[in-house]
Amino acid sequence: MSWIEIKDYRAGGWEPNTNADARSFHYCRQLEQGQILFFPQPPFQLPLEDSSYLISQPQTDSRLHKNISYRPETDLLRGFGGGREDEKRVRGIMRSYSSQVTEFVSTFLAPYANKLQRDYASFRPLEEEGRDLPLHKRNDLLHVDAFPSRPTCGGRILRVFTNLNPSKGRLWLTGQRFPALAERYAKPAGLETIVASGTRRGVMHALHAVGLPVADRSAYDEFMLHFHDYLKENTEFQQSRDKERIEFPPLATWLVFTDGVPHAALSGQYAMEQTFIVPAGALVSREDAPIAVLERICGRKMA
Repeated sequence: MSWIEIKDYRAGGWEPNTNADARSFHYCRQLEQGQILFFPQPPFQLPLEDSSYLISQPQTDSRLHKNISYRPETDLLRGFGGGREDEKRVRGIMRSYSSQVTEFVSTFLAPYANKLQRDYASFRPLEEEGRDLPLHKRNDLLHVDAFPSRPTCGGRILRVFTNLNPSKGRLWLTGQRFPALAERYAKPAGLETIVASGTRRGVMHALHAVGLPVADRSAYDEFMLHFHDYLKENTEFQQSRDKERIEFPPLATWLVFTDGVPHAALSGQYAMEQTFIVPAGALVSREDAPIAVLERICGRKMA
C-alpha cells in the first residue's frame, strides 16, 4: 500500500505521549521515500463556511486555466472570474488556507520548519473526469511534477491537498516510485543528452544574471520538465500495469512529494492545494530525492 493513514496527529497537534521529534522525522522519511500521508479530516482549521463559499461559486471551464491560483508572497489571485467582492472573499479564504497549511506542515514535518519555500496555493473547482485539455496539461495522465517558471535546482515539490467535496471522493492513480521509474525511462527520455548539453543553460543563466525574466534552470530542472511531458506522451508507460487506485474521501487531506510519485487525477471536483519547495539541504533522506537518483544513473552532478 502506497499511502499511510495518520493516527497520531490531529488538528490540535500531536497525540499525548507522542515523541513528536521522532515521529516528524519518521514521516518526513516516509514522504521522501514515496509514501502518501493521509488524514481523514483536515489536520488544521478549515471553516465550513469557507469551503461552502468556494463550492458555491459559479464555474466556467477553460483550456487556459486548470484552476484558481493564489500566490502568497504577493497576495495575488489568478484565474478567478467573479465580481470584486467575491474575488476579495476568495482571496481571503485562499490566504487563510495557505497560512493554516504552512503552520501545520512546519509542526507535523518539523525537520522542514523554517526551511520551506512556500509556493502557490490553488483551488480546483472543475470535475477532473472528461476535461478537454491539451496533452501536456491533462491531469488524468500519470506524470511527475516540474514547474516551468520555478526551477527547484534539486529541491523537492511537496504538495498538500484537501478534498472539499462534501459527497464525492477524489480518485487518483499512482505508479511506480521515482527510483524504479527513472531506472526504466530516464535514459530513453534523453537524460544523458540533457546533462551533457550545457549551451542552452549557459545562455539562460547569462540572461537571468542580467535581470531578464527567464528561468535559470539546472540540468536537473531541464530534465524534469522534459520527463513530465515524456511520461504523458508515452503510451507504454500510461498503459503499464504497475498502478494503484486511491480514492480520497470527502474532507480528506493528503501530503505527497509529487516530483517522486507518478500520479493522475481521474475524477473529483473541488480540491484545494498548497505547494512547498523543500530545499535539498532540508531533506532527511537525500539519497531518495529524484536528483540523487538521476545523478547515480548518469554519473554526473545535475545542479
